[in-house]
Amino acid sequence: MNKVVASADAAIHDIQDGATLMLGGFGLCGIPENCITALVKKGIKQLTCISNNAGVDDFGIGLMLQQKQVKKMISSYVGENAEFERKLLSGELEVELIPQGTLATRCMAAGYGMPAVYTPAGVGTEVAEGKEVRNFNGKDYLLEYAFDADYAIVKAWKGDKMGNLIFKDTARNFNPLMAMAGKITIAEVEELVEPGQLHPNEIHTPGIYVHRIFQGTNYEKRIEQKTVRKRI
Repeated sequence: MNKVVASADAAIHDIQDGATLMLGGFGLCGIPENCITALVKKGIKQLTCISNNAGVDDFGIGLMLQQKQVKKMISSYVGENAEFERKLLSGELEVELIPQGTLATRCMAAGYGMPAVYTPAGVGTEVAEGKEVRNFNGKDYLLEYAFDADYAIVKAWKGDKMGNLIFKDTARNFNPLMAMAGKITIAEVEELVEPGQLHPNEIHTPGIYVHRIFQGTNYEKRIEQKTVRKRI
């Protein structure tokens, strides 16, 4: 099976209005920059996006928010995006805020083929509203359902043409979990190599989870808040 596609445009060609997308990354680290640009260019609307962050105003998912492509955002942290705040307060955007560990676990459950998991995170808070609570050994847990995403879009450091992926440093955040979880997983990589060139012990995501892969270009790798100490 040939998993290599020529570009981001080819990789996302069949994503339509109303799709549910998982987008890997943490803040602006390890985000699928090329695919997000392609999604903006394609102009599809009414998307549900599952991502730890919502990007910033002029980069990442923030670009999709600017173009009014996102109907609902499922995230853990969205504090760096003024446009997100404006849309939330004006009622233009549906938002589901989820504890970060729960977000990761719901991705993992989808990848493992588990319909739901129990977690203590959120018990007794607004997160628990409308959810089943069950007591195990004297402690309450919330029932949380696995995500059901049409596509998972991730960014890796290296990949081979069979779809095996290696993530570098902190880009190994939500990317591996989401790569397992989408019905169709799209991976963009900085370096695409031939099968056999990646050491098996270094592979983080086996190619069985990946359906399309391409070599990306022109990565900016921005930092949300660049903080340095003053010179002495």
